[in-house]
Amino acid sequence: MTRYEETTEWLFSQVPMFQNIGAGAYKPGLDNVLRLSEAFGNPHQRVKTVHVGGTNGKGSTSSMLASVFQLNFMKTGLFTSPHLVDFRERIRVDGEMIPEDEVVAFIDRYRAMNLPIEPSFFELTTVMALDWFARCGVDIAVMEVGLGGRLDSTNIITPLVSVITNISLDHTALLGHTEAEIAREKAGIIKPGIPVVIGRADGDVRRVFADKASAEGAPIDFAQDNVLYDAVETGSDGSKLVYRGTPYGSFACPLTADCQRENVNTVLHALRLMPFTVYPGSVVRGMEFVLERTGLTGRWTTLRRSPRLVCDTGHNPGGWEWLGPQLARIAADGPLSMVIGFVSDKDIRGILRMMPRDARYYFTSPSVKRGLPAADLAAAAADCGLYGEVYDSVGTACRAALADAPAHGTVFAGGSTFVVADLLSTLRQ
Repeated sequence: MTRYEETTEWLFSQVPMFQNIGAGAYKPGLDNVLRLSEAFGNPHQRVKTVHVGGTNGKGSTSSMLASVFQLNFMKTGLFTSPHLVDFRERIRVDGEMIPEDEVVAFIDRYRAMNLPIEPSFFELTTVMALDWFARCGVDIAVMEVGLGGRLDSTNIITPLVSVITNISLDHTALLGHTEAEIAREKAGIIKPGIPVVIGRADGDVRRVFADKASAEGAPIDFAQDNVLYDAVETGSDGSKLVYRGTPYGSFACPLTADCQRENVNTVLHALRLMPFTVYPGSVVRGMEFVLERTGLTGRWTTLRRSPRLVCDTGHNPGGWEWLGPQLARIAADGPLSMVIGFVSDKDIRGILRMMPRDARYYFTSPSVKRGLPAADLAAAAADCGLYGEVYDSVGTACRAALADAPAHGTVFAGGSTFVVADLLSTLRQ
């Protein structure tokens, strides 16, 4: 085992990690992370940042912004979560993952300090990212919120611009049982005098954001009120969406899920608020090459063709409000197979009701401790009128689905970020 493997094994097993134990790994409050950052020279005070929160679309929005900044002649950090295959996916500079030896060196430094605190996995990872960005001398870093906002570890930063994509029900045990309650937690990243863009918000949620921005004296821009493109067309081979008539000209973007149109509009609004020049050519090229520039994957990603294999990390009702209709259209046009798994702390019945009835189902469980047993998922699905077979791993379920599917069919894999992670790991073996 290499030093890097030993270090990440220690991180995954010895430090409270949300993907393994759920709420028990969540340490609300900023005291721990502030003390940890202080021990490393307060890197959060030495890096210019953009802060991106919300329920869905954070990763895509963060990656599009980071790609544009890179092509805007700026050395750019990007902090996202969770990772899919390699821990280092979380921390990138100009698209390159943090080197393995830097991960080892940071954890060695931390352990040698013997600090009188017990930080969580995410607190350590946040400070690791900020420390790396500061030492790399980035011009700007895009920081994605991990969970919530007000008490999230990333909220120690003072950004140039804040972005909140949208609000839907997720992590209700920690953030609140209504969208307005969750919005109050997400609104915690709105800082005094710092402009904030809200991608989509209606009713009580909109009022929460408007009131918080007013209280903080923060200029607020509701992106949904002004769509900054005239038209969206599907590219000739279906692999890109073409946005016409934006303030930066027309461009193509390889993120083709229905939800990405909203995310693109949010990004365009955020770019207009940056306190530096964003060149039109940087936006055009940044949006077109977002996957190559950031390593983003798992967002309606086509992994193979004939039969087509698509994966998506959408894992809550807000995400499935977009995925459900898109999959229903596919099922209406040809054979659709669904490889589905969830973690055990999700309210899955609402999501299951959004899934197409005329599809063949392959129920499985992601390989994390919180994985919902496939048999339990199959029973819940049957109550919602969805039927299929149970498989002991994502890999076996996908292999079965691909073997059964005709060449012109589609196999979809999702339900959890960790289903996508298992699928990508299987394909890399």
